Amino acid sequence: MAVAAKTASASKSKADSKTLQGPAAPKPANFTKDQDLAAYRGMLLIRRFEEKAGQLYGMGFIGGFCHLYIGQEAVVTGMKMALIDGDQMITAYRDHGHMLAMDMEPRGVMAELTGRRGGYSRGKGGSMHMFSKEKNFYGGHGIVGAQVSLGTGLAFANRYRGNKNVSLTYFGDGAANQGQVYESFNMASLWKLPVIYVIENNRYAMGTSVTRSSAETDFSHRGASFRIPGMQVDGMDVRAVKSAAEVAVEWCRSGKGPIIMEMQTYRYRGHSMSDPAKYRSKDEVQKMRSEHDPIEQVKARLIEKKWASEDALKAIDKEVRDIVADAAEFAQTDPEPDASELWTDIVH
Repeated sequence: MAVAAKTASASKSKADSKTLQGPAAPKPANFTKDQDLAAYRGMLLIRRFEEKAGQLYGMGFIGGFCHLYIGQEAVVTGMKMALIDGDQMITAYRDHGHMLAMDMEPRGVMAELTGRRGGYSRGKGGSMHMFSKEKNFYGGHGIVGAQVSLGTGLAFANRYRGNKNVSLTYFGDGAANQGQVYESFNMASLWKLPVIYVIENNRYAMGTSVTRSSAETDFSHRGASFRIPGMQVDGMDVRAVKSAAEVAVEWCRSGKGPIIMEMQTYRYRGHSMSDPAKYRSKDEVQKMRSEHDPIEQVKARLIEKKWASEDALKAIDKEVRDIVADAAEFAQTDPEPDASELWTDIVH
């Protein structure tokens, strides 16, 4: 009987392992002209905004920490294209791109960076801590990995309310080694919560290569022991992100529980503005820029298909630069918060 029980257990284990097979990452989507143009403009807005934020930081208008998203624009842009009204997004401190992708106003985001009252947290949160419940953006978070448990909580709320919304919970390859991440994985799988864990693997965490810091460098496998499927996605191709995102949100909306998306991406700048990024070569960065830049890929496609001319794309760039310049002007001239704000938004 013991042998029979053991055999039955082994058979069950094999059967269970098959149920762990989640969806495979699909081929990149075939974008229409309008989709390519929208992706180009959306990613360009993030790129130009971050470039301007870097300038303002260097001029002393932005204090504290500032983590730029330059190079990773395709991830949030492609993910947003698969969302419906009510889906939530939460992320870490490299968050400006996520806010812009969720249609938060550039003026409000930039004003928060400079600590002005017109900012999304009324100048009290800065680069890493701003929110917009109206836009379903639940924050950048400064504590590494802390947002993962909060994003899991958002998914629990969705299930509790019986809606079809999904929580997009972003974190990086460095945060993937934090303990609360796996506590969240366990709960999400146990309760089949509609959460997509988007791991933005930009290869270096705070400066240490994933090959030196992670025993398992395929982050799509990180949920295996919790029965959470995962897929690797080319995070430098907005079409690949969008098509994979559609599969992931359908997985969650259909009640199958959480899923992991490892976005293989790359940041061109250092971890933060104070990081000279000497742990990698200039040639490596230039190779990524010249061969895999997410914006240049779309630009080349638009021109090749004759969907837009060089002049038309320059006009989009000028429009975007004007929006960013206006946001920067507002962020430098808007008044600072009144001293009385020290006593608001405090839990007594």
